[in-house]
Amino acid sequence: MCRRLNIKMNQPVQTNQLNPYAIQLCALGRWIVQRQWLPFGSGLFSIRTSEHSALFTTADKDKSELSPADLLPYYWPTAAQTDPAKAIHQFLYQQSPQHKVVLQTHDLQATVFSRLIRADQHLFVGYELQNLVAVSDSQRQCCPLAILDPQNPEHLLQELQQRFEREALPHALLIRGHGLYVWADSIDSAKRYLETWQFLIACELERIKASCHFNS
Repeated sequence: MCRRLNIKMNQPVQTNQLNPYAIQLCALGRWIVQRQWLPFGSGLFSIRTSEHSALFTTADKDKSELSPADLLPYYWPTAAQTDPAKAIHQFLYQQSPQHKVVLQTHDLQATVFSRLIRADQHLFVGYELQNLVAVSDSQRQCCPLAILDPQNPEHLLQELQQRFEREALPHALLIRGHGLYVWADSIDSAKRYLETWQFLIACELERIKASCHFNS
């Protein structure tokens, strides 16, 4: 005897609930919140679903309470690029089919660092953990973190394009006063890159602080 499923025909099925990557992304959001890298429900996460689409978190949702049902589909061939943050995610996905996850956080140290450094990049030298984010042998010795000024989306994307044409970025970039972006080919890799860059930035802030103290 067949068992009838109690599903109303006019009730949409939440396919995200069955997506293991969406579930992992929500778990990662809770982990990031615990480290206080997302104040006031800020930040934006996405996970690729096809060549031209991704699932995005909503801007007003506390990431500690995130569930797969909260993720919204975004199809960029038909989407209006009015949201600079989503436009950056889209740009990163379009750089390589290997880019599957993008995270944007608003950590205190990364935000301060982005405003403290006046140059368009900062070079990290002498840290063993550079090996975890470097995308070339040269970056294992001298790892650049791109720092961009916030501006209108079109100019920002043009600047990003120029940076990528110049050199492959080591899985991260900073936008002054706006946030740290990391991207990866998997959720586990994105978590590792995010934690590594947070550590490297914290180390540089402490080094700069100590240097100012000794020189005063």
